[in-house]
Amino acid sequence: MQIFKCVIVDDEIPNLAYLRALCDDVSFIRVVKAYNDPLKFLKEAESLDFQICILDIEMPEMKGIEVAASLSNKAIIFATAYKEYAAEAFELEAVDYLTKPIRKERLERALSRARNILEQPETADQFVILNSNKGKILLRFAEITIIQTSEIDRRDKKVLLRNQEEVILKNISFRQLLSSLPEGQFSQVNRKTAISMDCVVSFTHDTIRTTLNDERAQCVILPLTEQFRSSFREQAGR
Repeated sequence: MQIFKCVIVDDEIPNLAYLRALCDDVSFIRVVKAYNDPLKFLKEAESLDFQICILDIEMPEMKGIEVAASLSNKAIIFATAYKEYAAEAFELEAVDYLTKPIRKERLERALSRARNILEQPETADQFVILNSNKGKILLRFAEITIIQTSEIDRRDKKVLLRNQEEVILKNISFRQLLSSLPEGQFSQVNRKTAISMDCVVSFTHDTIRTTLNDERAQCVILPLTEQFRSSFREQAGR
């Protein structure tokens, strides 16, 4: 198992200790250093070997947003008590934005997301910024598995990510959404569903078997309707 090296920056020492304790329980993470001074961290950053940085935002010497902007090729996870910086965070291509108090399970999901991105560096910079139920979201193409019409409002789209999280994209049609995604990598298969082609296992004339499981751990099988059959088969190379 690959171990990813992590640095934590937070001006409050109790928060540093808490975050470090949570990270120490994650099998694929090793904390190499923790800083309560962002300026000291930036002075040493170039000589440090790390892939992930967990950053507070409101710090007296320098805001975490500014620190993140000074880093390159690092997976950034913001951990803050403030919600109003989320849009700025995602514009910086942050992996995740956690609000304090931080739960262990939530941090583990963020770290797993960082690991997935770091393990696929060739797709880490491919994304689109869209409106969601959580504000502006940086939606990475490699994380999308299936897209469905929302049960609550059919103008919205529910996106299932590879880490099992769900995101609701607000007021967007399939045509608009698919035009924002890489051509050939996603296909609409019926009026209510589109899928990443790498989640397709096999298909018949009117069904698609996927790599996904439902809440009962059963394989998800999607209907392939006539309106979309031809384009799907073309993308599948059949």
